[in-house]
Amino acid sequence: MLNITSLDYSAADFYQQLDRLLAWDAGIDGDVAKIVADILADVKRRGNAAVIEYTNKFDRVNLTDARDLEINQSQLKHALDSIEPAQRSALQTAAQRIRNYAEHQKMESWSFTEADGTLLGQSVTAMDRVGLYVPGGKAAYPSSVLMNAIPAKVAGVSELIMVVPTPGGEVNTLVLAAAAVSGVDRVFTIGGAQAVAALAYGTETIPKVDKITGPGNNFVATAKRMVFGVVGIDMIAGPSEILVVCDGKTDPDWIAMDLFSQAEHDEEAQSILVCPDKDFIERVKQSIERLLEEMPRKDIIKKSLEDRAAIISVTDMEQAVEVANHIAPEHLELSVDDAELWAQKIRHAGAIFMGRYTAEALGDYCAGPNHVLPTSGTARFSSPLGVYDFQKRSSLIGCSPLGASELGKTASILAHGEGLTAHARSAEYRIKK
Repeated sequence: MLNITSLDYSAADFYQQLDRLLAWDAGIDGDVAKIVADILADVKRRGNAAVIEYTNKFDRVNLTDARDLEINQSQLKHALDSIEPAQRSALQTAAQRIRNYAEHQKMESWSFTEADGTLLGQSVTAMDRVGLYVPGGKAAYPSSVLMNAIPAKVAGVSELIMVVPTPGGEVNTLVLAAAAVSGVDRVFTIGGAQAVAALAYGTETIPKVDKITGPGNNFVATAKRMVFGVVGIDMIAGPSEILVVCDGKTDPDWIAMDLFSQAEHDEEAQSILVCPDKDFIERVKQSIERLLEEMPRKDIIKKSLEDRAAIISVTDMEQAVEVANHIAPEHLELSVDDAELWAQKIRHAGAIFMGRYTAEALGDYCAGPNHVLPTSGTARFSSPLGVYDFQKRSSLIGCSPLGASELGKTASILAHGEGLTAHARSAEYRIKK
């Protein structure tokens, strides 16, 4: 029998118990930080030579020329042409759905003119160049390429640079096919902290970017933290997580498998069920025990469920929503009647999956909305990756003579109040006498 944590909302210390379960240390490992800092500094100083050295060392290859790191467009097209027709069709379908959704996210420039002729507004422009980090080798995720690259291209990013390691020379054809479908401009076969450094600082071969997005291991995440400020980054993601709120009317096998869908990512992934029906909870537990034996990654699922999962008993849906808002999950399934109405009560969640037929897995691949989501409660203040992450806003101010005169009077008073005489005089020069 699996030993999955059970919590009851009625317990006096319920939220203390829940917070202990939710706690995840996102701190930086000191040893990792030292290694990463040294790699960043070395790549910044030596460029291509350092990138080649670290790539040969960590990815077990034998390169001598940085030009051999790049995969050209004809190779990407060949990858797309060489995969199974069903895979190619699935990639293209998913890409089109992601693109269609992203088109609705684009911000547009705007302005208005005040009565005195002063123009105020906002200019929206895309970033010039963005770097996309994609894990490589056997643990490769073409869906990550689609989710990161397509919004950037919809935003209008001129050049998208993808880096993907090829440990032991192993190239993942699906990842390259996804790059072709997504419109990636250049691909380099590098990974780890050295790839992040190359994107952040640029080398003789690899261009410097404005922002780096995409998932990676602890070394990649630490490198992204350290180069933030030199470039933008998307987020530092924690373990994957799902919260399923169910009213007890869904097939318990469906719920069990939905919980597995996150637990199979890794041992630190978190799967939580909140339900007001105790009999149904028992049925879900039975489904978990039975279905687990069928899972190829059952050892990972088992450890994830026993270490970090929870089954939470509540009295009603109002309590369930309260718990959901407290957790602020990455993925929230509302497997309930009137799911769209209940969704209106959710204030904090990365993505909300409404209704019994909306499996979280659909969002991972092809529903349309982005699967790069805030984790570890950061949905309280963060949003999914989207087109807006690749667009910048510039304020527009254009004063008429009358507007400059009137605003100058106000600015003068405030500037003098701050002791900034040059500010005040600059504004005063434009005041009509």
